[in-house]
Amino acid sequence: MAAKPSLPADYFERMYAETPDPWGFETSAYEAEKYDHTIAALGGRRYVRALEIGCANGVLTRRLAAQADSLLAIDASATALGRARQRCADVPSVKTELVTFPHHPPTGAKYDLVVMSEVAYYWDDDDLARAAEWLRGQLADGGDLLLVHWTGETDYPQTADEAAEGLRLGFEPGPEIVVSDRTADYRLDLWRRR
Repeated sequence: MAAKPSLPADYFERMYAETPDPWGFETSAYEAEKYDHTIAALGGRRYVRALEIGCANGVLTRRLAAQADSLLAIDASATALGRARQRCADVPSVKTELVTFPHHPPTGAKYDLVVMSEVAYYWDDDDLARAAEWLRGQLADGGDLLLVHWTGETDYPQTADEAAEGLRLGFEPGPEIVVSDRTADYRLDLWRRR
């Protein structure tokens, strides 16, 4: 059986065109607990320059903003990004950008925090390799990569474990494992670049 290709940007645009909160980020107890765990995993560390890949409608973005001097939140859906902009309009440290990652990643100074919450398993092997290559160049020494992915059955190109393993290749000689948690529903990994 052929590997599944990465989900295209229009998949997410259709989801957000049909409903403002297709995955229940604003109302789901699962999402609320996961976001609490995500922020707690950072251990109170303050970041200078952070990036959230796949910010969706900005629920997690707003919480991440308190952890960083500057946060760039990107998404492939213009509709979702518009909602994230509205949600974070009163937070001057948050900038949003319409980006189809990893094909057109942000450029510029390195990031000391990159967050991928429920996004890397949408990519095929080639796109995971692109993302890992980008991390090699854009995650600062001592910078953190925070991955959070649902571990249940999906029809996505990757499982949570496959996505994490694919991104681990972005670290040479290998990341420092700061947090490695698995709940009944998701895995959370915080890796630090040596």
